[in-house]
This record gives sequence, structure tokens and C-alpha cells, in this order.
Amino acid sequence: MQYKQMSKEELISLKNQLLKTYDEFKGMGLSLDMSRGKPGSDQLSLSADMLNIISSSEDCKAENGFDCRNYGVLDGIPECKKMFAELLSVEPENIIVGGSSSLNLMYDYLNQCMFLGVAGCEPWNKQGKVKFICNVPGYDRHFAITEFFGIEMISVEMKNDGPDVEKIAELVRDPMVKGMFCVPKYSNPNGVTYSDEKVKALASLKPAAKDFRVIWDNAYIIHELTDKPDELLNIFDACKEYGTEDYFVEFTSTSKISFPGAGVSAIAASKNNVAEIKKRLNFQTISYDKLNQLRHVKYFKNVDGIRKHMSRHAEIIAPKFNLVLEMLEKEIAPCGIGEWVNAKGGYFISYNTTVGSAKRIGELCKEAGLVLTTVGATYPYGIDPQDKNIRIAPTYPSLKDLEKAMEIFCLCAKIAALEALI
Repeated sequence: MQYKQMSKEELISLKNQLLKTYDEFKGMGLSLDMSRGKPGSDQLSLSADMLNIISSSEDCKAENGFDCRNYGVLDGIPECKKMFAELLSVEPENIIVGGSSSLNLMYDYLNQCMFLGVAGCEPWNKQGKVKFICNVPGYDRHFAITEFFGIEMISVEMKNDGPDVEKIAELVRDPMVKGMFCVPKYSNPNGVTYSDEKVKALASLKPAAKDFRVIWDNAYIIHELTDKPDELLNIFDACKEYGTEDYFVEFTSTSKISFPGAGVSAIAASKNNVAEIKKRLNFQTISYDKLNQLRHVKYFKNVDGIRKHMSRHAEIIAPKFNLVLEMLEKEIAPCGIGEWVNAKGGYFISYNTTVGSAKRIGELCKEAGLVLTTVGATYPYGIDPQDKNIRIAPTYPSLKDLEKAMEIFCLCAKIAALEALI
């Protein structure tokens, strides 16, 4: 029976029963972690052979004969540029290969916009109060970067096929709205992939700011959970019709493909943006880790190799996603106290309470030994105005630990909902 159909007396009685079970969990001294979208150790082991793929000085040569142990090649060795170009469906000259972190590349690009300017315009920090559009719920680290630079964040709600593009079109009429963050495929946290219509609508935007920039964070471009993945329209193909290629700067990495702490990142951008970024990078570094780039190319060879590798990841993590969804269907759906999306890829399941009890769920879980992503983190400034969203990250725990974690989560969701309704 749904909780909203129960009498107050029935709600109180059920709550007291659940609290007894909750106290039993608290007494177990558990320490379970679903706080971040980290690969488990078994996933990391999939790439172990990459560590031994370079074994001699001859193995250190790029395809053009360049010795990757030396200085130089700021934008990446040719074969790594080709691999990312194939992955992102652009030309190699539109690629810059970076270090292990795409987040670092995004931070650095916003830093350039803030203090050096883009497209021949004044730096953002000299123009007044800069604003950024943030699709919500969204990625907490995007919001953290934006807040760090003192950029005002404007929330735009995500729909089931992408962001509210009509609202975005209105907002960009303000010349102080300088850009936005997007995770277009299997978005963090709700797993939505932007429809072709939404991608085209974003490509056709007419911002008042000439230095408008969209951070197109394609973090989960190849992170499938099923054999029928979502398809995402290439943003640069969509932009060609409108001549808006300069507005979009795309980022990705192998962080959840090979090693999160030792992968390779990349930027895809227009000819103008690549030239501007490379000119500035030249003052920061002589080159990124080319041996690591070479390791990745020798190991994966091409995008087909990456796809095969990611199918092995899916064999490990799809059962974890299925377990979470099955438990939500079994324990939460009959109670009518939560909603979620069954995504085809990515790293998260976005859970929305229907009674505004997300923070309370987080508190109860923590006391029982389960750490979740900080509740509210999926909104700018850490404030979820409806106190509804929780990001569930199933990948890191073992299946056994995940089952226990979800038992606790569902129990806490029930108790929090009962408290809100009584």
C-alpha cells in the first residue's frame, strides 16, 4: 500500500517497526561507500596489462618516430589524437590530448576565459558579474569550479530528453550569461541522453555574449550498460548549419575506461578554439605524459578496441545497476515515495523522493554506516530547493556490499518518508 493512503496510526506503527530493523543495522558497525562514481578494483584490473605494454626503448617511439620519453608534442602524439578524433567524431587537428584529468582541462579553460578572455573579448572578470547556466540535477564538481571563480549559477531543470532549451534560449539573451555546463550523454546523475532536437536547439542558440562558451563534458560517451545504447548527435555536426562551432568546447577522458588516476584526457574544439588554447598551453607545459598516451593507444589500438574493453566493464557493473533498480522496484515503488530513471549507461542512478526528505535519508544512512554523495550536491551551492535528489553510485562496492547498502538505503528512505508524512 502507498504510504499516502495509510492512516496516521498505521504510519506510526509502521515507522516503529522499521526503526527496530534500523537499530539492528546501526549495531553492525558497517562502513559502506556509495559516495562517488568510482570504478571497483575488479574494473581497474581490466587494464592491468597496459602497465607492461611498454618494455623497451623501441616501444617508446610514436608512429612518426618521435621518442615519447622526451620533451615536445604539446597537443598529443599523432596516434592518440587519431584515437580521440575517432571517438569524438572530429578531425585529429580538432583534438588536444591532455593529462589524466578532463576536469583539470575544464578548470583551466574557464580560468582562461576568466582572466585572459576568449574570441578577442575582454576577460570575463573585467566585464562585471558573469553568469553560467547549470542544468540540474547535475555534476557537483562543475558547480564547484563555477563557484570557485565567483560565477553566478542559474539553474535550469533537466527533462527526460535533455535540458529546458526554451528557458536556456531566454537566458542567453543576457550578455552576462557567458556559458553553461552540459553532460550530454548519460548525464550525471540522471542518466539522460540529449535528444537530437535538444542538441540542435543548443547548436542554434543566439547568445548576446560573443564570448559565450558551452563546456560539453562528454564524460560517458562510451559507457554503455546494454547492447542497445543511446545515440548522441555530434554537437559539431549540428553546429555546422548555424556556424556556432566556436561556442562549444568538448571534453572527455579515459578516466573510467582505463585508470581514473592515470588515464588520458582530451579536448575537441573548433580550429579557432584549438589555436587559442594551444597558444596558452604553450606557457604552462612543454608536453603532457606522452608515454601514457602511447600506452593507451598500444593497448586499445582504436575505438573498436575501447568498445570491446567497455563491454567487459559492463559485464561487471550492469549487474550492480540491475540490483539497485530491482531493490527500488521491490521496496520503494509499492510505497509511492520515490522516482528514478532506468538509464542505459553512465555511472549513476538519480533518486528523487516525492516527500522532500532527501537530507533526512542522507542523515539516516550515515548513522547506519552508509555514505552517500552529499545530499544537495547535485544542485548549485549545494542547495536542492525541493530537498528531493540523491545520487546513487553503485559501481564501487562489491555486489554483496551493494546489496547491504541498498537494504539500508531503502529502509532509510521509508523511515524518512514516514517521518515527513506523520
